Amino acid sequence: MFKKVLIANRGEIALRIHRACKEMGIRTVAIYSQADQDLMHVRLADEAVCIGPASSLHSYLNIPSILSAAEITHPDAIHPGYGFLSENAAFSEQVEKSGFTFIGPTADTIRLMGDKITAIKLMSEAGIPCVPGSNGAVPSDPGAVTALADQIGYPVLIKASGGGGGRGMRVVYQPHELLEAIQTTQQEAQVAFNNDEVYMEKFLTQPRHIEIQILGDGQGHAIALGERDCSSQRRHQKVIEEAPAPGLTDDERTRIYERCIQAAQEMHYRGAGTFEFLYQEGEFYFIEMNTRVQVEHPVTEMITGIDIVKEQLRIAAGEPLSLNQQDLRFSGHAIECRINAEDPVTFMPSPGVIKGFHPPGGLGVRFDSHIYNEYRIPHQYDSMIAKLICHDVDRQAAIQKMRNALEELIIEGVRTNVPLHQKILSNPVFNQGGMTIHFLENLLKNPEEDLDAII
Repeated sequence: MFKKVLIANRGEIALRIHRACKEMGIRTVAIYSQADQDLMHVRLADEAVCIGPASSLHSYLNIPSILSAAEITHPDAIHPGYGFLSENAAFSEQVEKSGFTFIGPTADTIRLMGDKITAIKLMSEAGIPCVPGSNGAVPSDPGAVTALADQIGYPVLIKASGGGGGRGMRVVYQPHELLEAIQTTQQEAQVAFNNDEVYMEKFLTQPRHIEIQILGDGQGHAIALGERDCSSQRRHQKVIEEAPAPGLTDDERTRIYERCIQAAQEMHYRGAGTFEFLYQEGEFYFIEMNTRVQVEHPVTEMITGIDIVKEQLRIAAGEPLSLNQQDLRFSGHAIECRINAEDPVTFMPSPGVIKGFHPPGGLGVRFDSHIYNEYRIPHQYDSMIAKLICHDVDRQAAIQKMRNALEELIIEGVRTNVPLHQKILSNPVFNQGGMTIHFLENLLKNPEEDLDAII
């Protein structure tokens, strides 16, 4: 096992990794920007190195600075967390070339799965169902493009091959909009991802977003830790996640688990990964694979009792999987609310100093966060400051526990999206379960109550 790990991230995930390392007897190195010297994991780590100014481009995305910090602190391995460089194949490659272990998949795997067109081809060959589409980059000939869209059937979705996180996508409803939409998406993709390649697929009108969490040891073994429903989204960004997904049959679960396990085994996948699907009318359609730990991994941990970050560490250290699929036991239901420092109506970020703080507690309540009283939330980074996770015997009990926990949570000095979560959890469509990815957008367009009244 590693003796020392450098955590190449910030915020709640950096503290989460620090905790897992310390529980395993592993020393930690924190890296931080000039805006982040007061982060909790920086205070707690065995060593801490400032790697640059507040701008993430010159700190958390600066590969030479991170490797320089590793060179002077001599860790055995580097954990990238999520976001930033976690799915950057060049970073993984340079970490390994510099003599450190990258806690995640190989650079080749990251590269293959990072290109959506390549990933779809590989998954299709592995028997994973995919959304009907162009099966590659759209043709350059306008006539061929138009014929392809007619064959797929409108509406169609134009997607950037290098896109992600909801960026680089455009829905086309009418034939006369097609060519202009492709050109615009290509231009945006070139600027955002330095790759103007786009592909086309059928736009599913009422899908749910369901993902399968897997672990692979890189030695040909893999297991599926169940599924998560991430359909509560705003602008393609997840807001609430839960596990298991409501309404799936045991047959559907078994079928998709088996296919994901087979795909992971065939690619000798190493580490934690997530197959993301759109699900509609009993069918799963692959959209992408995330080759890292997910923001929403705690809901899976709560229903399985498996520490995914510790498993990442063990796998990266060369240990084989200690569990078989038949050993897994799923218990109850878990829900996660992403707590953002933002206005719950306008969604504008709300950085500033926390003047009052009380996290909720009790059996089955988990609060993953790096914040504390008098902590200053910087404006340079993502607005997520915490994740509130509740687990209970079934979905309704977990929802009630989450309502109570949100009432108990106190974060003063900045605005948060807690009122939005309270609104969602009181909505009858959410309580029924099985809502589509359009649920939250429709709720925000047609508010049943004034959020200002409960802020």
